[in-house]
Amino acid sequence: MIGKTPAWVLPVVALVALIWIVPLVGLVAISIRPLSETTLGWWSVGEISFTLDAWRNVWDRFPLAYAAWVSTKIAVISTLIPMIMAPAAAYAFHYLSFPMRRVLLLIIVNAFVLPNQVVVIPLFLLWRDLGMIDNMWSVIIPFAGLSFAWSVFLVKNYLEDFPKDLIEAAQIDACGPVARFFHIVLPNMLTPIAAVAILQFMWTWNGLLLPVVFLREELPLPALLARVQGVYDNNFDQVAVAAIITTIVPLAIFVVFQRYFTAGAQTKTGSKE
Repeated sequence: MIGKTPAWVLPVVALVALIWIVPLVGLVAISIRPLSETTLGWWSVGEISFTLDAWRNVWDRFPLAYAAWVSTKIAVISTLIPMIMAPAAAYAFHYLSFPMRRVLLLIIVNAFVLPNQVVVIPLFLLWRDLGMIDNMWSVIIPFAGLSFAWSVFLVKNYLEDFPKDLIEAAQIDACGPVARFFHIVLPNMLTPIAAVAILQFMWTWNGLLLPVVFLREELPLPALLARVQGVYDNNFDQVAVAAIITTIVPLAIFVVFQRYFTAGAQTKTGSKE
């Protein structure tokens, strides 16, 4: 029997939600109010008026549509690569026996501790020598490679609870390793694959360091946001507009697909009750 929820849970959850919502409300308020009214704080109510000048200025001065297209290309391709490769690698490490399997798995897991900043200079030198500076693939390859370790680890942890009876039944029916992967394991791994896709897409969409270092003309939205901010201009309203546009897509994707984070019990058996 499920016990009654304590009375203090609702106020605590409401307080946490309020803490998360307040900055979003502030961004919207700054973007639609004159800068003269929000200089001392967007929460000031002495004089309230609304304007879309900041939205027009940002749209006219900066190529937001093209930056959004670049962000979409980078995020989608960088997400598809680990979505395709991580399940196969996790299946091989979990179910197959091959030389140096434990050593390779240990190397992949240890890649968790490798900060992105460590690889920036070596990658910059490599891309410069190969003529790949200002090439979209100079960002996609590191995004996909740096996410491979945690993607494999996430999917492999899911396979720890995968029903062994299904694998054994497939072996009895003379299914080989490849057939077992495509017909038994892969159809029942929608939950971890979706989790990898959501986390990877949000990380690559919001990634700033690699695009700023490797790209010059084809800038995604986070890199363009850094240019909108400027150095000496007091343009908080335009920065707020760019921040809202940048966060709309990952926020919408998370809201739509968040159910996959809690859907593990439904997909492990390959059916929904």
